[in-house]
Amino acid sequence: MKIKVNSALVAAPLAFLYKMLAKTIRFEVDGLENVTKVLDSNKTVIVAVWHNELLALSSYGYAQKLPYVTIASDSNDGQIITDMLVRIGYKVARGSSSRGGLKAMLSMTRIMKKEGRIGIITVDGPKGPRHKLKQGILAIAQRTDSLIIPMRGYLEKPKVFEKSWDKFELPKPFGRCKVFMGEPIQVTDQKLTAELLRSEADKVEEILNNLGSGYK
Repeated sequence: MKIKVNSALVAAPLAFLYKMLAKTIRFEVDGLENVTKVLDSNKTVIVAVWHNELLALSSYGYAQKLPYVTIASDSNDGQIITDMLVRIGYKVARGSSSRGGLKAMLSMTRIMKKEGRIGIITVDGPKGPRHKLKQGILAIAQRTDSLIIPMRGYLEKPKVFEKSWDKFELPKPFGRCKVFMGEPIQVTDQKLTAELLRSEADKVEEILNNLGSGYK
C-alpha cells in the first residue's frame, strides 16, 4: 500500500536546508546585465538551464532575490517541490511534461507578465537525455514573445550523483560557483515547422553547451 506523504511536513525542513546552503555559496557572475536590460525593456524572460545545474542556479536566484517562476509536475513529488519552492519565494505553475505541459507553461508566462517575474526552465528535464534541449521552450517563447537567456553554473568540487540520468550536482557548503548568463535569444517569428524547431533547438543547445566552457 502506497503511503501518502504530507508535503508540508517534508517541504518545510527541505526549504530550511536549501536556504542555509544557498547563503553559504560564493557566487561569481558574468552577464547579469543580459537579464536586467531585457527586464528594463519590459520584455518577458525565460532562463534556460540544464537539469544537473538547477540547484546551484536556483540558489543563486534565491541569494540575489531574483523573482523566479517555474513549473512543477502534478505528481505527489511535484507537490513537495511546489511547497518547498513557495517557501523560498518562487511562484510555481503546475503541469506534467507529458500531460498539461503547454497549459503549465502558459500559466507560467501569465505570471511572468503580470508580476514581472523571470521564468526558469530545465530544458533537458525532467528525464533527459542529458544536455539535449527539448523544443517546448521555443514554442512558448515565440507564442509569448519572450526572450530566452541561457544560464550555466560551474560549481567548485560539487558532489556529483554519477548514477542519475543528468549527473546531478550538489553544491558543497561554502564552495564557489561561477555563473554565466548569455546574450538574449530571440526565437524566429517564422512558423515553427518540425525542421525549423530542430534547427532552433540545435542553436540554443549549442549556445548553452558552450556558455562558460572555457572557464571549466
